[in-house]
This record gives sequence, C-alpha cells and structure tokens, in this order.
Amino acid sequence: MPDRHLPPHICTVIVNRHRAPVQLELYSRGRTKSTQNRIMLKYMICAIVVGAKKSTSSKYNGSYDYDLIVIGGGSAGLACAKEAVLNGARVACLDYVKPTPTLGTKWGVGGTCVNVGCIPKKLMHQASLLGEAVHEAAAYGWNVNEKIKPDWNKLVQSVQNHIKSVNWVTRVDLRDKKVEYINGLGSFVDSHTLLAKLKSGERTITAQTFVIAVGGRPRYPDIPGAVEYGITSDDLFSLDREPGKTLVVGAGYIGLECAGFLKGLGYEPTVMVRSIVLRGFDQQMAELVAASMEERGIPFLRKSVPLSVQKQDDGKLLVKYKNVETDEEAEDVFDTVLWAIGRKGLVDDLNLPNAGVTVQKDKIPVDSQEATNVANIYAVGDIIYGKPELTPVAVLAGRLLARRLYGGATQRMDYNDVATTVFTPLEYACVGLSEEEAVKQYGADEIEVFHGYYKPTEFFIPQKSVRYCYLKAVAERHGDQRVYGLHYIGPVAGEVIQGFAAALKSGLTINTLINTVGIHPTTAEEFTRLAITKRSGLDPTPASCCS
Repeated sequence: MPDRHLPPHICTVIVNRHRAPVQLELYSRGRTKSTQNRIMLKYMICAIVVGAKKSTSSKYNGSYDYDLIVIGGGSAGLACAKEAVLNGARVACLDYVKPTPTLGTKWGVGGTCVNVGCIPKKLMHQASLLGEAVHEAAAYGWNVNEKIKPDWNKLVQSVQNHIKSVNWVTRVDLRDKKVEYINGLGSFVDSHTLLAKLKSGERTITAQTFVIAVGGRPRYPDIPGAVEYGITSDDLFSLDREPGKTLVVGAGYIGLECAGFLKGLGYEPTVMVRSIVLRGFDQQMAELVAASMEERGIPFLRKSVPLSVQKQDDGKLLVKYKNVETDEEAEDVFDTVLWAIGRKGLVDDLNLPNAGVTVQKDKIPVDSQEATNVANIYAVGDIIYGKPELTPVAVLAGRLLARRLYGGATQRMDYNDVATTVFTPLEYACVGLSEEEAVKQYGADEIEVFHGYYKPTEFFIPQKSVRYCYLKAVAERHGDQRVYGLHYIGPVAGEVIQGFAAALKSGLTINTLINTVGIHPTTAEEFTRLAITKRSGLDPTPASCCS
C-alpha cells in the first residue's frame, strides 16, 4: 500500500523476489512536475531492479554468516570463491598450511601449485634446461666458460621471491573481489557449521553451502627414519642447502621431474621404483621417458623398496632397501632422501563425520556436479576421488561449480581428454587415451596406432641424442579413424600438445591430421607426417627431415 506519510513525488517500490522475472509495484502520491523528475524516477526504478536481480542470483540466507564457505586456498578453492562472489554470493575462504614434519616448511595462500608444485617445479626445470643450453651453445659458436655451474641458494631465493610475489597478488585479489580470507584450520561441527582454529583462538562460522577444496600432501612411507630424515617436494623448493646425492623414492611424475632437474643442475639423483614408471600413463611412452633419463646418467633401482633411513655421524643418510622380487637387501649413502610415493587427501582434520560426508580412500567421492552425499556440501580439486589431479582441472571445475550454484549456469566439468605434461629433461605430453586404455575400451582389432621417431632440428649441431624423440596417435582402425589419444616425447612437449588437445576434443581424425600442413621446421609438425602404423611393421625411423 502507498505510504501516506511520504511527501509528494516520493515513491515506495515493492520488489517481489520470489517470482521470475522480478516484478515491481509502484505507488506514488502526486505527479512528477517535470521531465527531469520523471527521468530521475525511471533511473531509481532501474537501479532497484538491478539490485533485486543481483539478490535473487545469490542463495544467501540471513540465518547464516555466509552464502558459501570454501575450505582450501589452492587453485580450486580460490577459483570457486572468486567466481561465487562475482555471481552475488557472500564468501569466506579458509586456508591453513601445516608445517612439514621434517623441516617445518610452510607457505602462503595459493595452494600446492603456486608454492610447492607446478610453478617452482617449472622454474627449476627451466634452470636445468638453461644449464644444458649453455653447454650446447659452444657447438653453436658461443665462447662458453666451462666452469659455469649453478648456485643452488641463489636459485632457491629467486624461486621463493617469485612465489611470495604471487602470494601477495593473490591476497590483494581476494580483498579486491570481497572474498573474506581466513587463515585458519577448519573442521565441521555440523553440515552448516565450521570451527576455525586461528592464531588468535577459535571462531565458529556458518554457511548455507560449503565447498571442500583442501587438496593433498605428500605421503611418507611407514619405515624407520622416513619422517625424521626424509623430505618431500613440500621441502625441496625452499631447501637451504644443496641436495647433493639424492635418492628419489617413487617414479610418478613428481619423482621423475625432481630427479630430472636435479641431474640438470649438477647433482646425483637415483630413482627407486617399486613397480612401474609413470603409473596411469601410456606405458610405452613411460618406459621411453625412463630410458632417456638413464641415458643422461640417472640410475633406476627397479623393483625396490626402502627399509630404513639412518643418519650417520657425518650427517649423511644410510638407506637400506630390498628388491621385492628377489628379497635381496642392499644399502647406500645419500645426502638427501626425497619421498615421492604419492599424495594423501587432507580429510583427517575436517571432522567430516560431523557433517555426514562420505570418504573413500582419503578422498571425497562426488557426482557429476561435484556434490557430495550431503546436499549442501561440494568438493573440487585434488581432494575428489578418481579425477585428474591437475591445476587447470581444479580451476575450471571450481569456476563451473560456482556458476551453477550462484549464476544459474548448467555446464558441468568434463574430466575426459585432459592434456598433461611430465616435465622430465626430455618432456612427455599427452591427451586422450593411452594405447592400453584404447585397446581395453575398443579391442586391439579396432585400434590403429600411427607412430614415428623424429629428429628435432635444434638437436643436430650439438649432436644431442634423438633416440627417444617419439610420438604416436592412437586412433580407431576403421571409418573416419577418429583420434583417441596423442602422445609426444621431445622438447617443449606441453606447448606442442596444448593446441592438439583442442583438436582432439573437437573430433580430430587421422585424415584431418595428415592433411594439415605443418609448420616447418618444428617438432609439432611431426604429427602431420604420421603415416606408419604399428600393425604394418615398417620402420618408423625417418630417413630425412625435408622430404
């Protein structure tokens, strides 16, 4: 009803927020006396309509402190939190890093990728490649001082300076986007309540919706001396001493990448492999990667597991280990032991039973919309069960979830055909199915594998080994020969595969691939030159580079 106490030309606007579209009812005592007043009134109404629509896009319930609380300040959590705010939600983001058990290493907001993962790894990989390039430069006519060597402490400081700058930018970005950042360890009281443990004490906060994005941390083996004397990738990138002779236990991508750049920086890594190299990747490609590393002087202790780590009087570490097939035991002395045996989801501190959330093997199972078994609780990133543990996956999944929750979107995350790269000295990148997976899904008689070795032009003058420069396309055998997977070992592998990933997701066929004109001379063009199949039995080694 009109407000009888309002002076002329002042109106009351009643917004019905429970209908779509938003409806307005306008009551006014008196008439506007001029066009200017009518225009002003029009703009007032428009402003209220915009505000009303923004409110309806948010699911904020006044009985809770926040629309959304995101637990975890890594790639997935930050992407989700910022996107939710852009869509009108009131958001808080909790982040806390427990110190590593051996060295007490901690870091700032941004999660694994920024602080102890992708970014420092790629920087140290680049440092390693630069050292290799310096020595190759002599073959290209550069006068190079043979005494050039890396300064570990300077490298670590440079890497840490960059990381801290990213931490700062991230904090500023959260502030500017109105995401409340809470540096605290969160645990559930119930499905809508969280207890945050802060430096200053404890704080209880509530939200209508929660997104769990806590990620994971490296595992330690259950053997004597593992925690006391071994380190993980959480410690390596800020290590305040040279790693020296290093035993890398584990042959997943983290272990191989660390061993690779340590070798390139002039240290002596050894890789201990319990079963297979690069589990989950195409095994032909995995063995080629391992062979290329062995060619560079990185020894592999196959079928071996550590038994104990003891610190000697001189500070070095005595590692006892055994061969799992023969039970033969052996020992060796190292300066550093680096555990790279997998990662554990950080579910223990969350008190998930209080909220009723189901856990599966220290990860959280979710449905196609990242929803857990509890209606108002979701999970994204490395903490979810059975999905690729990759930063770009986490970022996109977090954004899409926020858009569905608060922006009215419906698009779901597609976890299939995700490209990835292993940054070993000779890099390996892939997208789509491995050869084994393709055979398992479609049968060996329905799969055609096009493959070939190649010679990177930049390898010629320094006479670098081209023995393991190899690529293949896994495709259907008949019909249009759709490409199921692409695999590449060689320089700048990630840059090569990234573009092909879009093509593969768009339905790339062998016919399209071989009828694409390549850019010459590049290594990426080798995909357009694939003509030999494994089934043919012909030699896939090239005879020349330009014909």
